[in-house]
Amino acid sequence: MRLTSFTDFGLRALMRMASDPDRAFSTAELAEEFGVSRNHLTKAIAALANAGFVQTRRGGGGGARLARPAAEIGLGDVVRVLERGQPLVECFQADGGACTITDQCRLKGFLAGAEQAFLADLDRRSLADCALPGPEPRP
Repeated sequence: MRLTSFTDFGLRALMRMASDPDRAFSTAELAEEFGVSRNHLTKAIAALANAGFVQTRRGGGGGARLARPAAEIGLGDVVRVLERGQPLVECFQADGGACTITDQCRLKGFLAGAEQAFLADLDRRSLADCALPGPEPRP
């Protein structure tokens, strides 16, 4: 299974926020740290905010921070939110896609089971399990 860059960017941002949960991070700062598109990251953070994983505030001193403790943010839930509308294969699309073998295909069931197993494994883990190392202590 391959996750979209949208999901990758969102997970990286959450992992950084979990390293210092009392701090607000700007999208510019995170985009520079990870070497990713600020515009794309901004959209991922907006999706995370709409889902209640992060809180955002505009202006000076603003930014994004976790909305609840990292241990309460399930990775499966995050991936489901960020991958919404991105079917694993074409035939998983709401309209069935344009696959010509859908009626005879036995692979679709195997792939659906694999996707469920993947998400079930992530459901057993939280953001706290993969938080990036925290900031260095200041002397």
